Amino acid sequence: MSGLRGEAAIVGITELPAQRKQTRPELFTLDQYALLAKLVLEDAGLPPAVVDGLVTHGVQESEMFAPATLSEYLGLPVNFAERVDLGGASSAGMVWRAAAAVELGICDAVLAVVPGSFMLPRSRRRPPADPGWYGASSNKFGSPQAEFEIPYGNVGQNAPYAQIAQRYAAEFGYDPRATAKIAADQRANACAHPGAVFHGRPITIDDVLASPMIADPLRKLEIVMRVQGGAGVLVVNADLARRARNRAVWIKGFGEHLAFKTPTYARDLVRTPIAQAADRAFAMAGLARSDVDLASIYDCYTITVLMSLEDAGFCPKGTGMRWVMDKDLTFRGDFPLNTAGGQLSFGQAGMAGGMHHVVDGARQIMGRGGDAQVAGCDTAFVTGNGGIMSEQVALLLQGD
Repeated sequence: MSGLRGEAAIVGITELPAQRKQTRPELFTLDQYALLAKLVLEDAGLPPAVVDGLVTHGVQESEMFAPATLSEYLGLPVNFAERVDLGGASSAGMVWRAAAAVELGICDAVLAVVPGSFMLPRSRRRPPADPGWYGASSNKFGSPQAEFEIPYGNVGQNAPYAQIAQRYAAEFGYDPRATAKIAADQRANACAHPGAVFHGRPITIDDVLASPMIADPLRKLEIVMRVQGGAGVLVVNADLARRARNRAVWIKGFGEHLAFKTPTYARDLVRTPIAQAADRAFAMAGLARSDVDLASIYDCYTITVLMSLEDAGFCPKGTGMRWVMDKDLTFRGDFPLNTAGGQLSFGQAGMAGGMHHVVDGARQIMGRGGDAQVAGCDTAFVTGNGGIMSEQVALLLQGD
């Protein structure tokens, strides 16, 4: 099939340690981009002059012309620039777009960095407006959410994901110990990763089940932890990959599928767009599910992980609960999953939460997982999830 040839590679990664409370100084979004760009280039061992491509999610200080604003601020004129707006799938979407631009010869090196959820400097004379839409993406006149969802309270994330979990339970049954095991195994991984916000704080399945119910059946320890941080990668061509410091992580395949924006308009709450994205990624890469040494699955909620594993083809639909209970999901186990802790236990640094999974996969293939290193890790499957299981990107990464 048409697609990537696997000739673009991630050669530099950076991820700031997660922080529950902000201890770093307040930085404008542009300052955060500059810091992350500096760190990822240093990690790759390449000079800034090689960068001639930028992909970004957005710039808080500039609603328009985000790539040009970033190019100007960093002092990096580029031949390729794009803004990706896929929610939590943005980072994975950035990576395949960067790889495509490199393979087409549009540019040689693409910087893809994502600031986290730092507190930004605020003007006393022009305080920010209260968004006032309770977690919905838009309350502007004419938007479907403003007309059909906000007035009825269908907003935020906890309740919609709980609705998905309830629908899953109605169709396939629900074992709360299985979803709790996902959280507990990922916490074990975080305890081996010093940058994780819950490093050194293990939990058991019983701890998860004893945590407060937030939105039935989702409990507190099954829901993502917001932190401060940031992450990024550098994607380059084969020539630069040979000059870089780290083992090259080749981007072998990708898939992307968007089916709706909110669950109100989903045809099926428990059969998600990751199925089409994953099938395309594996076909493009010429790999089988059994070739995967590590899965880094977007994990805003435990139910997200469970359904992603099913829909991506690692186990048949409706069998995920039993499958999870039969597997060791830690970095030492037979199916290593989210080996830095995932967003549940490393933490979700705002939009950088999606890039956490890309960095997790690349770090393991580079052999830089430290105490959480997966033995013989050559192939990683990475996902991004935007909205309420509505925007999905799958990547397949592989070492030399």
